[in-house]
Amino acid sequence: MGNQRKLVRTLGLGYVIIFVIANIIGSGVYKKIAPMAAELHSSVWILAAWIVGGIITLFGALSNAEVAGLLADTGGEFVYLKKIYNRFFAFIYGWSLFTVIQTATISSLAYVFAQSLNSIIPIPDLLSSMQHFSIGGVFFPFQDFGVKLVAILLILLLTGLNISGLKSGAGTSKAILLLVFTGLLVIVFFGLTSSVHTPENFLNVGELTTGAVTFSSFFTAMLAAFWAYQGWVSVGFIGGEVKYPTRNIPKGIVMGVFVVIFIYLLVNVTYLSLMSIPQLEQVHAAGNQIAAVEAVRSFWGTGGVLFISLLILVTTLGCTNASILTGARPYYAMARERLFFSGIGKLNNTNVPGNSLLVQGIWASVLVLSGTFDQLTDMIIFAVFIFYGATTLGVFILRRKMPNAHRPYKVWGYPFVPAIFILFCIGLFVNTIVARPREAAIGMTLILSGIPVYFFLKRRYSKKEVDSESEL
Repeated sequence: MGNQRKLVRTLGLGYVIIFVIANIIGSGVYKKIAPMAAELHSSVWILAAWIVGGIITLFGALSNAEVAGLLADTGGEFVYLKKIYNRFFAFIYGWSLFTVIQTATISSLAYVFAQSLNSIIPIPDLLSSMQHFSIGGVFFPFQDFGVKLVAILLILLLTGLNISGLKSGAGTSKAILLLVFTGLLVIVFFGLTSSVHTPENFLNVGELTTGAVTFSSFFTAMLAAFWAYQGWVSVGFIGGEVKYPTRNIPKGIVMGVFVVIFIYLLVNVTYLSLMSIPQLEQVHAAGNQIAAVEAVRSFWGTGGVLFISLLILVTTLGCTNASILTGARPYYAMARERLFFSGIGKLNNTNVPGNSLLVQGIWASVLVLSGTFDQLTDMIIFAVFIFYGATTLGVFILRRKMPNAHRPYKVWGYPFVPAIFILFCIGLFVNTIVARPREAAIGMTLILSGIPVYFFLKRRYSKKEVDSESEL
């Protein structure tokens, strides 16, 4: 019976926009300005990185929207890449989602949730005697184990919520997003009207010509910005549950990304008006501080710390939930195509891929133990932009392969917009290898580990088909 169940199209344009925004706005808007300050040492260059990162993200979103409008279905990029290239490349993308891109996103968001909770209610430091235990001197699974355990419990709790049904997860995301918007606007309003507000902190245009910023450092700083913008593509994963997906998914992606860019600029201008670059660099050097918390502390004191900590808690809760909900769909689509383990391709009694959600939750919990927040996010951005570039290249390929197909949306600025995005993906890929070789190596290893798995699954299913024929 489970194999005969089908996904139900229940989500309209409003929910598509909600999922785009909810998948993007997570921890990055609160944390990432500090590592950007440490890299660029200039408020003007930081804002430039946010703007360029937003424009490049928009170029990618516009390009992706054309492909989504043509091919929208459950699985998102997995479906697109299978049509553009082949089953092997689509599998490597789906495997990368499972091993690092989506699961590490869930892990890092849950980790920041636990950190924020720890700042409100101190979490006991469990297994402290084992905190120096390491795997290869890179991973310290028992460091801050109390915080990590809370992150794991959150992942498993939200996974259980989403296993209970699509509307449960979607309704939770909608309610949380409303709270997040309200909280961010409160910070912007009171921050920009407070006596601590110092506009000259971010209006010194002379910083643009100091020569302290290199091409590589700007790219590296944008790794942080791109983490904050990461997630917009995930709405394509639920294509099989969206009404009129070829129309609503492209619209939702573009509208959602525009909203996020506007919010990010407002919020980061507020941070920069409240804190100097040396203060932000100190936050980064401390390792256990969050820039947004220190910014709000500057004008609201300890009461402000409680407010922003609660807001970060709610935001990361919402983004973790949205990432769990959307992330499990590609593995379900892969299993239906015999490109993943068969049990993952089944729907439960509430018409959601319960097994896929459960396996995703377990692996994401393991990744929580693997590293720090910044290690995880740098690995994600390195990996995901390989496939963003491949999907955008698909705009050119599909226009040649399917010239007469109906396209509900055509990318604005073709061929320049998709070409610029592809070149940027190549640049980011190369720069990450140079500037973050460890994270790049780990990310690449996890991606390439899918090659033997692909051939194992291919042999396994081929053998099953032979056995079935011999029984007949």
